[in-house]
Amino acid sequence: MRAMYYEQFGGPVSVAEVAEPIAPAGGVVIRVAGSGLCRSDWHAWAGHDDSVHLPHVPGHEFVGTVEAVGDGVNDWRVGDRVTAPFVNGCGECEWCRTGQSQVCPAQTQPGFTHWGSHAELVSIRAADVNLVAIPDGLGDDAAASLGCRFATAYRAVRSRARVRPDEWVAVYGAGGVGLSAVMIATALGARVIAVDRNPAALELARELGAVHTVAAGEAAPAEIIELTGGGAQVGIDAVGSADTSTEAVLSLRRRGRHVQIGLLSRDQLPVLPLDRILAWELDLLGSHGMSAADYPGMLELVARGVLRPQELLGGTVTLEEGAALLPLMDQAISTGITVIRPAR
Repeated sequence: MRAMYYEQFGGPVSVAEVAEPIAPAGGVVIRVAGSGLCRSDWHAWAGHDDSVHLPHVPGHEFVGTVEAVGDGVNDWRVGDRVTAPFVNGCGECEWCRTGQSQVCPAQTQPGFTHWGSHAELVSIRAADVNLVAIPDGLGDDAAASLGCRFATAYRAVRSRARVRPDEWVAVYGAGGVGLSAVMIATALGARVIAVDRNPAALELARELGAVHTVAAGEAAPAEIIELTGGGAQVGIDAVGSADTSTEAVLSLRRRGRHVQIGLLSRDQLPVLPLDRILAWELDLLGSHGMSAADYPGMLELVARGVLRPQELLGGTVTLEEGAALLPLMDQAISTGITVIRPAR
C-alpha cells in the first residue's frame, strides 16, 4: 500500500510502498478515506514521543470503511463506515470497562505506537471498544476531524472544564482543535475569546462564534482580563507551548479552570505561576482525547446541526502534498483542518 513514511526523526518525509497491515485478533483493518493532518503528527516526526519507533507511518485521525475483521470481533463487518478515537483502549482494564479508555494504561495510538492513517490502510485493535459508526449525513472530510481535534475539544470543553452558559472561555490557538473548542463552547452558551497570531484564523473563529479575538503575545492575558472584567472562567491551551499554557493560566479570574489540550515537548515545559494558582485557587486540568463511549452525545449534536465540523475544513491534499506539509507544521500559518485523501 502507499503511505507517508519516514526513517529518522526530523528527517525526510516521503510516500512509499509499504507492507499492508493485518487485522489483529479482536481488531480490524480500515481502508482510509480521509486522514487529518495534525500538529501531533509533527511532534511524532520531531521525536517528541517515546512511543514512536522507526521507520514510521504517521496519522491518527481518520474515517474509512472496514476492510478486514480479525477473530473475536462481534460488532463490526466489512464495509462498515467508521472512525476511532486516537487513543485506543485495551478493552479489558478498569478504565476501559468504565468508559474511560482515553487513559487506558495499555493504550495504543495509530500514528504513534504503530503505523497510522496517512496511508491507504490502518489497523485498529479492540474494535468493539474503539470503533465508532459514522452517520450517513456526515461527509468523509468532516468525519476525519472527529478522532482527534474535534473529539478532544468536545471532551475538554464539556467534560473537563464543564463550561456553563455565559462563562468566559479564552481559547489559545485557532488551529483545528482550538477552532473546535470555539465552536463547542459557543454551542454551550459560553462567551469565547480566541487568541492566535494568524488574522485569518481569528476571522474564522469569529465566524464560528467567538465574541472577541486577541492577537497572541505577552499582552494577551491583560487584554482578556480587561475584556472580561476580571478574567475568564476557563482558559484552554490548544497550542501546546510554554508561552501559551502560561498565558492561558494568567488569563483566568479567581477560581478559574485551565485545560491543557496542546502537547508539550520536554524542552518546552512551562514555569507556571504557582503563586497565582495557589492564591486564586485555580484548577489545572489535563484532557487527553475522548473514548468511543462518549461519542454518541457529540454525534447527536452534529446530527442536529448544533455542532458543524464541516465548517472547520481548510482543504484537502494528496499523500505527497501532506508529506511536504508535515515538517512545516510547527511554523506554518494555516486556517482550519487539512485532510489527506490517500486514494490514488
